[in-house]
Amino acid sequence: MKKNKRLLALDVFRGATMMLMILVNTPGSWAYVYPPFRHAEWHGFTLTDLVFPFFMWIVGVSMYLSMAAGRASLRGRRIWSRAFKIFMIGALLRAFPFVGLDMGTFRIFGVLQRIGLAYGLAGTMVLKLSQRQLLISSVVILLGYWGVMYYFGGAAPYSLEENAARLLDLKVLGANHMWHGHKIAFDPEGILSTFPSVVTILLGYFTAWIIKQEKDLSEAIKKMFIYGIIGLGLGLFWGRFFPINKALWTSSYVLVTGGIASLVLGVLLWVIDIRGLRKWTFPFQVFGKNAILGFVLSIVIVKILIKVKWVDDAGTKWSGYSWIFKKWYAPVFGNMNGSLFFALTTVGMVGIVLWLFWRKGVFLRV
Repeated sequence: MKKNKRLLALDVFRGATMMLMILVNTPGSWAYVYPPFRHAEWHGFTLTDLVFPFFMWIVGVSMYLSMAAGRASLRGRRIWSRAFKIFMIGALLRAFPFVGLDMGTFRIFGVLQRIGLAYGLAGTMVLKLSQRQLLISSVVILLGYWGVMYYFGGAAPYSLEENAARLLDLKVLGANHMWHGHKIAFDPEGILSTFPSVVTILLGYFTAWIIKQEKDLSEAIKKMFIYGIIGLGLGLFWGRFFPINKALWTSSYVLVTGGIASLVLGVLLWVIDIRGLRKWTFPFQVFGKNAILGFVLSIVIVKILIKVKWVDDAGTKWSGYSWIFKKWYAPVFGNMNGSLFFALTTVGMVGIVLWLFWRKGVFLRV
């Protein structure tokens, strides 16, 4: 198949990733979540652990497609302008709804903040380096990160407590400005682990380069499968020495998730853009064309529901979020399925808003 128009599979990949991101982030109760929709406890990975790197990987694909026409002199400024906007959207979402905000304990980093920083760094590298230099730099970053984590960590360098990424964040950010989801100060989107995440974006960039360089899409897909399998295999092997770990964004994790992303996009390209099976793709297109808006809406909806709080006559404390789950979903579907259907409802609500924007031809760009 000759490549003569926009590849629909790219939007579908992005949209499916965003839908899954909302699904795993908004269960009715975190006490009732099916295992595939939970992150791995520490080492290893689940379906959920593919979501974030998939989104960053497709950022790299989009970067190549948007920059392929040329390298304007001001494009570096545009890259960092966009990176700053993405970072600030993440920071503002963290602060929303701005009531009772304590800057002394405000967490600085997060999902969009990581995407913004990694996008800026990857984009700058793309502008300054050749393809060969980009590849060498990627290898150096992954090996260098392994070395830093091993030599500058504690006695258990890949543990939650003693890893070098946490130790650096404690010194630079301070415990009060870090995530405490593991009961201690540790930020999975901190400073040091941002560097291997840059390679995740660059792997997407290299994949887009393959797609564009091959005149026949079928040949590009074959190469994507070959490189995807190689990346997956190398990552699994490396994981025996440098464990696969999303929270640390280890080098093995970069290769495993990048390899799987290449395989998944290859399948989508074959099904959608070669076989022409497109009727089922519309919901994913809606999310894929307005991914950032979808993410923002999902966070705002959840934060509003959590902030609405009251105490009933029996003295039970409720938030809008917990009340809807306990009163509407759990009695009908049970705890596990109710928690899942709550998340699916959030996906549906966001989808309706995005569909309205789709109909008006309005797409959020940063």
